[in-house]
Amino acid sequence: MEDDQNRRDFTINALAICLNKSRFGELIDPFDGLYDMEDGIIRTPLDPDITFSDDPLRMLRAVRFSAQLKFDIDRETRDALTRNAYRLKIISGERIQEELNKILMTDKPSRGLYELYDTGLLQQFLPEVCNLDIVETRNGRAHKNNFYHTLEVLDNVAKSEDSSLWLRWAALLHDIGKPKSKRWDNVAGWTFHNHNYIGAKMVPDIFRRLKMPLDIKMKYVQKLVDLHMRPIVIADEEVTDSAVRRLVNDAGDDINDLMTLCEADITSKNEVRKAHFRENFRMVREKIADLQEKDYKRLLQPVVDGNEIMEMFNLKPSREVGVLKQCLKDAVLDNKVPNEREPLMELLMKKAKQMGLSVKS
Repeated sequence: MEDDQNRRDFTINALAICLNKSRFGELIDPFDGLYDMEDGIIRTPLDPDITFSDDPLRMLRAVRFSAQLKFDIDRETRDALTRNAYRLKIISGERIQEELNKILMTDKPSRGLYELYDTGLLQQFLPEVCNLDIVETRNGRAHKNNFYHTLEVLDNVAKSEDSSLWLRWAALLHDIGKPKSKRWDNVAGWTFHNHNYIGAKMVPDIFRRLKMPLDIKMKYVQKLVDLHMRPIVIADEEVTDSAVRRLVNDAGDDINDLMTLCEADITSKNEVRKAHFRENFRMVREKIADLQEKDYKRLLQPVVDGNEIMEMFNLKPSREVGVLKQCLKDAVLDNKVPNEREPLMELLMKKAKQMGLSVKS
């Protein structure tokens, strides 16, 4: 019994109740875990270096309990996290992601993520997020710290109703492409062009490293990272039906989650600019609701499909078929022609003629 309690991870988990008849119900608390529970302290029973050496995953558990219970990590225990952070390298991705997912699902994930980063633990398995903690200044112009911005976005997403684990992953990774895309422009200042696309390409490697599912869940995170700038661009300009139709078509069933992420991404300290985005996002949501009510999802796919195009022009699957399909789709999305067979066929023939294609005899 004593050996078992000595080997527990934290004092709050090293309490026992005696079941012997003579001492039934007696609390056995050799490390004052009850006091630590009352004081909100995470502390190891023995020397933390020994405790963490037995199982380095306990370091992540310390942060997870701190985040879930809103407890503080004892100073000696916290110092040991930093000293032993490198030992996480021997822990499997499955075990790491299980603890990380629990941290992400807390009421305020930034608390746990900051603790992971500040102790050097996060650097062992998510360097892409750590690399966001940099601010460069040139000609008196600095860009924001995208690490702390990401934590703020993550907390904003966590406040939304039915915020899923995978939406929180999208929030955590939404800006990871910024370090690779950062450029200085003498007129515009710091730019991060295509950081959404670059970030989306980085998602699979992270999921593989942490042994996370590579199925529809990863595709969902990739999609949201890739598309997260689209509603912002729409909201910053004129909110047109055409732009919203394209957004609905590309986001599919994940459109509401995408909007939640984009609204969470508004962390500007400029209240006027923040109010402008919020109002325009409200307009975007209204237009989305209108389109969904009219069943645009069904109408946005042209009635003339790829199989019919290949049959008409005696083509095999090829670039030409893709160009013709995209021509029809763009025309429907931009509301240039109704999604009806006759006007679409007329447009198809015109485009095919320009490409030097003719109907098979």
